Amino acid sequence: MSWAVEEWKEGLSPKVLQKIHELESQVDKLKKERQQKQYQLETLEAALQKQKQKIDNEKNESAILKRENQSLMELCDNLEKAKQKISHDLQLKESQVNIQSGQLNSCKKDIERLEQELKR
Repeated sequence: MSWAVEEWKEGLSPKVLQKIHELESQVDKLKKERQQKQYQLETLEAALQKQKQKIDNEKNESAILKRENQSLMELCDNLEKAKQKISHDLQLKESQVNIQSGQLNSCKKDIERLEQELKR
């Protein structure tokens, strides 16, 4: 088959054959360059896809962290409200204890006074 490919060149002048040879060499060189560029393109496309996947993963992780952060902030707010309510309740109870302590002291004094009167 290669003889048929070369057959058309028979009878051509050496100058034309030289030019054909140069053109064929240039075609081969361009084919090799194209293959290299194609390989580089495929490599870059693979790297690009990998980076896109990495970015998507980071976006998903970021969204998850934002939701978790929001949830934790809501939990903190609820805990702060509960703390304030407990603190308020504690102040009320302490106030009631102080009132009752005062009443107890007053009652003790009344008892002591009444005991003194009874002794007389």
